[in-house]
Amino acid sequence: MTSVALHGGLDLHGDNVFCTLMDGARRIVFERRFPNDLATIREALDPYRKRIQALAVESTYNWYWLVDGLQGLNYPVKLANPARMQENIGLKHADDKTDARFIARQLVNGTLPEGYIYPVETRGIRDMLRRRMRLVHARSGEWISLESLIARHTGRDMGVKELKGCELSEVLAGQPHALTMAHASFRHIEFLDKEIKALEKAVMEELPDREDYTRLMTVPGIGLVLARTILLETGPITRFKEAGNYASYCRAVKAEHTTNGKKKGECNGKSGNKYLAWAYVEAANYAVKYSPEIRTWFQRKHTRSGKRVIALKALANKLSKACYFILRDGKDFDVKRLVG
Repeated sequence: MTSVALHGGLDLHGDNVFCTLMDGARRIVFERRFPNDLATIREALDPYRKRIQALAVESTYNWYWLVDGLQGLNYPVKLANPARMQENIGLKHADDKTDARFIARQLVNGTLPEGYIYPVETRGIRDMLRRRMRLVHARSGEWISLESLIARHTGRDMGVKELKGCELSEVLAGQPHALTMAHASFRHIEFLDKEIKALEKAVMEELPDREDYTRLMTVPGIGLVLARTILLETGPITRFKEAGNYASYCRAVKAEHTTNGKKKGECNGKSGNKYLAWAYVEAANYAVKYSPEIRTWFQRKHTRSGKRVIALKALANKLSKACYFILRDGKDFDVKRLVG
């Protein structure tokens, strides 16, 4: 019996992890809840080390420490993708124990939907770009708030360019409270600008130009930062069987369910990578600005659909597929293949 292989399911939470070890006949060999402490988990699993064939950790916001730690102890580790798991169908009551058993059972059956374990060597750089994106969103929100403040107190519709070149004391003359708030927004924007540039500098130092980045930058709208964001978020392009699979991962396709030509519902629109979704929409916005051919295509699409956001998402879809072939085939961007 000591040679029977074991499969482990680990249901991870913010302060604890529930572990189940199961043999090939789905018999429970070991179960326990642990605090989020690698030394404690290592000590408990050590008697079963030689029998453990695989451990699966549920992909939650805090999986890095556990997956990296178990891999560092030479355990074979898989990352369970919760978005693709239909957990515990038919159960009226489910808890951490049933969740851990469900993960272990899928390992035994060979049906575990796996997430990609990003290499530790470049994961930190990817996460710096994610942090940069959060700061960019915060800066955009501050500009929008400032525009609203000016409109509310003066009736003027001022864009970012005009705001950057204006004198606030003149725009908000006689309104000291609004002026104080506007100055606070400007200070916040200046602070965010500084932090965004610092993150960009750190990323560029870690990832100097190489062939993959320069090839992606042949796409109008994709510059130094977006090229690195796209490549790091994508990982090995071989993960994706076809361009459509990649576009779906980038959230650049419709999330709907149809039958007999009729729409029956919507699928999970949040399934996929939200950072790639942002990157390709951002690239689409810039591509319209800098490429005459793409701008002409975009204007036709906009006219037919009647909504700019639909045309923008359609362009993001085409750009994501173009980047798939660029990364897969190692060729530069060809605008004629994109828009005809």
